[in-house]
Amino acid sequence: MPGQDGGAASRLHGSFALLRMTDLFGIADRFGRQAVQDERLLGDSMMARILDCVLAWALVMAMGAAGVGQTGAAPANMLLQDHSSADQASGEKAGGLQIGPEEVPVTHPRESYAVRLYGRGDYVPTLSWRLESGTLPPGITLSDDGELRGAAERAGEFQFVVEARDSGKPQQGAQRTYVIKVVEGVRVEWKVPAHVTANRIDGSVAVTNTTADDLDLTFDVKAVAENGRATEIGYQHFLLKKGTVGMALPFGETLPHGAYVVYVNVAGEVAKRNLIYRQRMQTAGALQVAVGP
Repeated sequence: MPGQDGGAASRLHGSFALLRMTDLFGIADRFGRQAVQDERLLGDSMMARILDCVLAWALVMAMGAAGVGQTGAAPANMLLQDHSSADQASGEKAGGLQIGPEEVPVTHPRESYAVRLYGRGDYVPTLSWRLESGTLPPGITLSDDGELRGAAERAGEFQFVVEARDSGKPQQGAQRTYVIKVVEGVRVEWKVPAHVTANRIDGSVAVTNTTADDLDLTFDVKAVAENGRATEIGYQHFLLKKGTVGMALPFGETLPHGAYVVYVNVAGEVAKRNLIYRQRMQTAGALQVAVGP
């Protein structure tokens, strides 16, 4: 009967109102209205059974929501749980294989270098490593097990990208960019450039020890004439302490008339490590001593 159908639809509407679910209510309400309109086609008994089934399903949803302490919000909670699971999976993926350390240490020419790269996070051992792009310092290589080793042949800054892959199936990979700075162990620069005053050539250099060791330093300056004759115009031999920056080393001597190119040679030795750091400078051109015999 129409009245009975209206009562069933009303009960169904009230159940969905308790659930506080606009979309579910709308679907059920439309279903009930369609069922009333199609009464002649379905018959009273069939229509009542359909409405009772929908109502029972709605009541089960409401009881489930009450069971978790969130009456009328069960479907919403289910959606949140789905998103939470997706976020967790995404987080695990983001927390997967990563490469360490954050950066690699500075080194010096001809100095032994050994740095172990490593993986962290979630991955399947064992890792294989390779140079993805960029340039390593000449003399330093990356092994398949992730060690940077060797001895840099020259100073400079070398940027490169390494890639690590685990043994999982499918494989998981990660990349990281590094810069190896190869710094001269002894840095020498003009403090007072070599110059002529009357019959003398004078000047000074600034010496810096960039290593972690004290250096047995030899400082030697020669003025070489056009005929190849070399005259010592500066010499010192002393221990240059680590951390020394810009120590002034003067030189100068009276010279005969002529043109001279000045050569500055600095050698810093670390005997216990069998290392010698060398630097050399010279004047851009010959200096003319016009006064003298």
